[in-house]
Amino acid sequence: MFLSKLERKLKEELPGLKAQVLMAPEKRPFLAAPGKPVPAAVLILLFQRDEEWYTVFIKRNDYDGPHGGQISLPGGRMERYDSSLQETALRETQEELGIPSSRIRILGNLTPLHIPASNYMVHPFVGEYKGIPSWQPDIAEVKYVIEARLSQLLDEKNVKFKKIFSGENAWNAPFYDMNGEEIWGATAMIMSEFVEIIRSVEF
Repeated sequence: MFLSKLERKLKEELPGLKAQVLMAPEKRPFLAAPGKPVPAAVLILLFQRDEEWYTVFIKRNDYDGPHGGQISLPGGRMERYDSSLQETALRETQEELGIPSSRIRILGNLTPLHIPASNYMVHPFVGEYKGIPSWQPDIAEVKYVIEARLSQLLDEKNVKFKKIFSGENAWNAPFYDMNGEEIWGATAMIMSEFVEIIRSVEF
C-alpha cells in the first residue's frame, strides 16, 4: 500500500528546489552549472524489515577528491555504456552494495541537483528492493553501510546543525543525525525532497 501510494506521488509535481534548500548549507551556490555538468545518478533504496521501512547510505572510503570520506546514497557518474541514468543508478548500487539490481524495482525519480564541488548533475531515483538485502559492499569504494529507518528521517528531532569551516570562514550546515552518522550536503538536500513527499504518504 505504501509503495503504490509513493509511486503515484512521484508521478505528480515534485516539491523540487523549495524542499531541497531546507537542508542546504549556508551560502551554498545555486547558480547555473558552469559549462556542461557531468551526468550522475543515485538511488534511494527502500526495503522492509520487521514491518518497518528502511533506506540505506554508504560511508565512502577516504580518497583525494570532492566526495572522499563522505556519507552518500549509492550512485555515481554515468558511464558511456549506461543506456540511461536509471541504469547508472542500478549499476552503481549493485557494484557498491553487492546486491543484485534485478531485485530492485524503480518507483520514480526526484528533482536533479547540481553539485558545484564536482560539477555533477545528480539525478535521484527511488527504488524498492524485493526482499531483505544482504550487503556485500565493495571494499575499494565503501567503508561501511548505514541503514536508516524512514521514521528516523521524518522525526524533526534528528535534524541538527553543525559548523563547516573553510579557511577562516565558517557557516552553518543542517544535517540528519542517523544514529550518530551525519547526513549533510547534497545527500541531505536530496533526502529533504524525499522526506517532504513521504510525509503525505502513510506507511
